[in-house]
Amino acid sequence: LETTVSFVVSLDAVNFGSGYFPYLRKRPGMSGYHTIATSLREHVADHGALDVDTLRAMTSARCAKLFGQVLGEGPASELMSLFATALRDLGAAVTDRHDGSFTTLVMSCDHRGAALVDELDRIPFFHDVSRYRGIDVPLYKRAQITVNDLAHALGGRDHDDMAGFEDLARFDDIDRLTMFPDNLVPHVLRIDGVLTFAPELLARIERVDDITSGSEPEVEIRAVSLHAVELLSEALRAVGTPAHARDLDTFLWNRGAGSIYKAAPRHRTRCVYY
Repeated sequence: LETTVSFVVSLDAVNFGSGYFPYLRKRPGMSGYHTIATSLREHVADHGALDVDTLRAMTSARCAKLFGQVLGEGPASELMSLFATALRDLGAAVTDRHDGSFTTLVMSCDHRGAALVDELDRIPFFHDVSRYRGIDVPLYKRAQITVNDLAHALGGRDHDDMAGFEDLARFDDIDRLTMFPDNLVPHVLRIDGVLTFAPELLARIERVDDITSGSEPEVEIRAVSLHAVELLSEALRAVGTPAHARDLDTFLWNRGAGSIYKAAPRHRTRCVYY
């Protein structure tokens, strides 16, 4: 159980870097995310759980070895440095506040996804809040998706070591999760005609310009996408089709693997949030 929980939370601690993925050494036929996820899964299968001591000792070199990268000058090396920081910070937080146990971390939230989001928000790279025209815009892509991923990984599954923890990943407020704002779902929404981008912004995206993290257009892309998915969810419920934002996110994210979406560039932002 601890192995599964630590894997899910650790993976979501490094579930970012889409702006760096064009420079990443990817596994054949795999996207940047699936390269990272598969590498981490194989490491856990071969070497056991990522415990807090391992996480707290993480370095750029160890991340590069784990994720199949070569350190040097360039964006991929920068990403490995960010991954190392993210994993060290996670290990320190779980050590200091939850006795080194990921299971204890989840138990402390008392079946409230919002409580887990709040707890993860105390870790710097999970603090996905942007300042926009004088107001704070909380988006919390990775903190929210951690709740969703834990529910999927543990909910309804048989684990030999789950005695007494059968409902560990039951989050009574899980349907309050929003979509998980990144750069792929907004791209799918734009290609499908749900969103329209200003011509000058679209030109920047097509030139593959970096859209600075926290800039007005970057915050708008993510926040408006989140709002659009909420409206889609409401429209589907109105015609008798229950659809929560988190489920629509999964559908739209997987839809983004289609050739029509891959043929057009999506916005690229180098940041630690997605």
